[in-house]
Parts: sequence; structure tokens; C-alpha cells
Amino acid sequence: MKVSDVMSAPAVCVTPGTSLAEVAGRLADEGVGSVLVVEEGALRGIVTDRDLALRGLGAGAGAGARAETVMSPDVVTVRASDDVHVAYRAFRRSGVRRLPVLDEGRAVGVLTVDDVLLDVFQRLADLLGPVAWSVLDEPPGPPSARGRAVRPGARPSGQSPVRSEAARRGSGV
Repeated sequence: MKVSDVMSAPAVCVTPGTSLAEVAGRLADEGVGSVLVVEEGALRGIVTDRDLALRGLGAGAGAGARAETVMSPDVVTVRASDDVHVAYRAFRRSGVRRLPVLDEGRAVGVLTVDDVLLDVFQRLADLLGPVAWSVLDEPPGPPSARGRAVRPGARPSGQSPVRSEAARRGSGV
């Protein structure tokens, strides 16, 4: 599987001269934890929400300070055409949580640890789904998805509303 299959795209980008206030606004508006700093199509760095907190506000930078003052310029990247295992190794070796994804030198997306975990969980669910069906002898999902609508609090068909004395005592005998 390729990085392009699991990355978040398009990349959210700003220029080096973008104010920290604008960077924070982009993070909030786009619902992301980082923006790529791009100049004339070339990746110059990355600004994370942590960079804003520690190098920005924590270091006394004002809202008008520029993105280039808090960005991390030495960015570990992967190519969109790389196998996802290349990204796994890059995450392990670098300790970063976000990898900008490049295609012919241009930023096209970001691969996050969360993106990779979601892919792994989906693959695990795909693998275990048939096993669960055979063990449970019924398809996964709520009963209504299988054509039997069950109201909350309703008893399965064939179950008596009267409980035995043993069931009331909780002994099961």
C-alpha cells in the first residue's frame, strides 16, 4: 500500500510570512494539528500546535510574529509513491508524529500517526470480521442491520415475561 492511500490531503499550507494568529486560525478552521510552511512551491518547514504553544506564546512571541520564527525547518518527509512501510520506519527513526508527503517535490498531504493507526485498525477489523462471524454464528452489527428490529428494553422473541424464582434469586438453578 502506498502513502497516498492513507495520507490526509490536501496539505494545509501557509507561507513563511504568515502571522501566528493566522496559523492558529488555519489550524482551528481546518481541524488539523499542523500546517506546512511552503514558499514558491517548496517545503520550508512545519508548524505544529505544540510549536505555537512552546516557541510562540511560551517564548513570548506575539500574534503578529511570522510562521518562520516558530517552524521546524528540518522536516522528515515521505513521497506519495512510497510504500507505507517507508513511513513506518520514518516515524520510528525520527520520533515525529507528522510526515509531510511530497509528490515531485511539492507538498500534497500529511501522513500522521493517527492516519496509520486508523489504517491498521481497519485492516485488523477486516481480518477479524470473518473470524467473528464464524465464532458468533451471526453477522456483526446491531440486530436492526440484520433485518430484525429490536426496541430498546424489548425481550427477544420466545422469552417469557415471567421470571422463574431461581432467576429472581440470581442462582440460575
